[in-house]
Amino acid sequence: MCGIVGFTGSMDAKDLLLNGLFKLEYRGYDSAGIALITTEQDVPHIDVVCRVGKVVELARAVKEAGITGTCGIGHTRWATHGAPSERNAHPHLSCDGRLAVVHNGIIENYAHLRTLLKGKGHTFVSETDTEVVAHLIEELYNGGIFEGHSCRSGDMFCALRTATKLLQGAYSLAIVHADYPCDIFVTRRDSPIVVGSSVRGAFVASDTPAIIDHTRDVVYLDDNNIAVLHANGSIEFYDGAGEKIAPEPTHIEWDAQTAERSGFPDFMLKEIYEQPRVVRDTLVGRMVDGCLYFREFTDDGELFQHLERICIIGCGTSYHAGLIGKNFIEEWTRIPVEVEVASEFRYRNPIITKNTLVIAISQSGETADTLAAIRLARSQGAKVYAITNVVGSRITRESDSVLYIKAKLEVSVAATKSFLAQITLLALIALYIGQERHFLSRDEVADYYAEMERLPGQIEEILSDLSGIKRAARACSQAHSVMFIGRGMGATACAEGALKLKEISYLHAEAYPAGELKHGPIALLDEHVPVVAIATESATKGKIISNVEECAARGARVIIVATKGDNAMGKYSDYVIYIPWVKDCFMPITASVPLQLFAREIALLRGCDVDQPRNLAKSVTVE
Repeated sequence: MCGIVGFTGSMDAKDLLLNGLFKLEYRGYDSAGIALITTEQDVPHIDVVCRVGKVVELARAVKEAGITGTCGIGHTRWATHGAPSERNAHPHLSCDGRLAVVHNGIIENYAHLRTLLKGKGHTFVSETDTEVVAHLIEELYNGGIFEGHSCRSGDMFCALRTATKLLQGAYSLAIVHADYPCDIFVTRRDSPIVVGSSVRGAFVASDTPAIIDHTRDVVYLDDNNIAVLHANGSIEFYDGAGEKIAPEPTHIEWDAQTAERSGFPDFMLKEIYEQPRVVRDTLVGRMVDGCLYFREFTDDGELFQHLERICIIGCGTSYHAGLIGKNFIEEWTRIPVEVEVASEFRYRNPIITKNTLVIAISQSGETADTLAAIRLARSQGAKVYAITNVVGSRITRESDSVLYIKAKLEVSVAATKSFLAQITLLALIALYIGQERHFLSRDEVADYYAEMERLPGQIEEILSDLSGIKRAARACSQAHSVMFIGRGMGATACAEGALKLKEISYLHAEAYPAGELKHGPIALLDEHVPVVAIATESATKGKIISNVEECAARGARVIIVATKGDNAMGKYSDYVIYIPWVKDCFMPITASVPLQLFAREIALLRGCDVDQPRNLAKSVTVE
C-alpha cells in the first residue's frame, strides 16, 4: 500500500524520484506527489507538486513546473483518510512550508492530535491522518511544548524522535526540512522502509524496486529506528533510545532487469510464465542422500515428535495456499491442521500451546494482520514458521524460522508465481514432517518428491497452448457472475481461481465445494452465470460430473478443467481446458495455472489493468 521514495546527493533528484515512483506503481495508488528542496536567492525552500491519477500525470506537472533540486521525497497514495485529491495527496507541508513529510500506514490517534494542534494555532488543509505528522514535528522543532514533551528549537532529530513517542499506529516516514537542505530523516513502526547509498548519494524507499538501479546493498529499518541520510551518501542510524547503531546491510540478489516485463505485455503474464522456474527453484537442494532436508528445522526434531496441532495463518491468496497445505499436512502427518484468516485469528482467543506450530504465510512479509497474529502466537508459547518472498521483511524478524519461496520480485498485484511457490513449499514441509515422524517411509517421500520434480515440465506444457483457455474466457467475459466448483483438492484450488477473477476483472465470482450446490448456490445458476468445474482424475471425479450435469440442466455454460486424454469430458461441458495428469494431491499446482490465465484473459477482454487492479495494493501494511 502506498509508495515512498527519496534521494539526497549530487544529481538532480526529480527524475530519480519519478522513476522510483514508476517502479512502485504495482503497490496500488490513486494520487502521487513529490517535494524538492530548491534554492531561490541562496535561500532553501520546498516546492511540492501533486496530482490525482497515475505517476505519468505527475511527471507532466513536474516538467511544467520546471523545478529542480538534489534532495527530495516522493509518494504514491492509496486513500484511507480523505478521498483521492490533490490536497490529500502527499507530501504534506507544515504551516510554514519548510517541512514536508510522506507517510505509509495509519496514524490511529490523528484526530486527537489534530484537535490539540489546531488549539495551538496550526491550520490543516487536508483530510488526511498524515498531515498531523508535519504539524506535530513543526511544533516540536520550533520549541513548543506538546503533551509535556519539548525539544530544543531547531533540533530536527529530537523533534522527530519525540514525535514518534506521541504517534499511535503504523507508519513509515520520510521527512525533509529546508533548514537541513541536504538531509532526509526516516523512521518506521510496523510499516516497511529501506535505505541504501551509492557514490551518487543516499536513497530511501518503501520497497527495493524503487532504488535497485542505484544500490544493491540496503538496510531494512527496525521499528522505532531513525536513519539520517546525507548528500555524500553516508547514513547515520539510531535506535529507539537515540543511540547510534551500525546495522548490517542486506544484499539484494535480483537486479533491475527482474522488474522489467522482458517482452511480455504485462507483468502478470510474465510472472505466470516464470512459474516453472519458481517451482524448480523451490525444490532445489531439498532432497539430500534420499531424504528431505530442511536446515531451517535442524533443532526442531523434538517439536515434530510432540506436535498436537498446526495452525496456518494468512490473508487472501496466502490463506488459500494454507487451505491446500492443510490437505498435504493432514494426509502425510495425521496432525490436525486449522487454517485461519490472519485478520480474525487474534480476535477469537485461539487455543495455542507449546505443542502448537503456527505457519504464517505472507508474500510481502509485511502484512499487518499476519504480523499481529504472529505476535499473539509467540506470546502464548507457540513456535512460528514464516513463509515469505522478501528477505529482510518484518516477518523474518518476528518468527522463529523463516522459509523463502524463491519467487524473486513479484510486481503484479495479483499473486501468481508466489502462490505456486507457497503451495510447493507447504508440500515439502508436510513431507518433511511426515518423514521425521516416521509416518512416511523413505521410499514414499522419494516417490512424492519425484512427482513434484515433474511439475515444472507439466506447467510448461499447459503454457504451450492457451487456445482452449482463451475460447472459454471469451464465452464468459460478459457474464453476470462466475461460479467455481470442485471436490477435495479441487475445491481448494477453486477458491483461488475465483479470487483471481474478482481481483483483476471485477467480475463477481464465488467458489463452492460441489457438494454444496444443492444447499443454496444452485439457485443462482442460469445462462448468465457460467460454471468452472475442476474434474481431473481423482476419487471424486464421478461425483463432480453429476454436479456438472445439474449445472448444465439449469442453463449454465460449463467450463471443465480436465485431465489430458479424458475426451469424454466434452459431452458434459461447453468448453474443456486440459492439463497433464498429476497425482491428485498435486493437482492444485497445475490446475491453478489455467485458472490464472482464464482470469487474466477475461480481465483483458473487459478492458481492465491486470497488473494494477483498482482499490488493491500489493502489500497490505495496515489493518
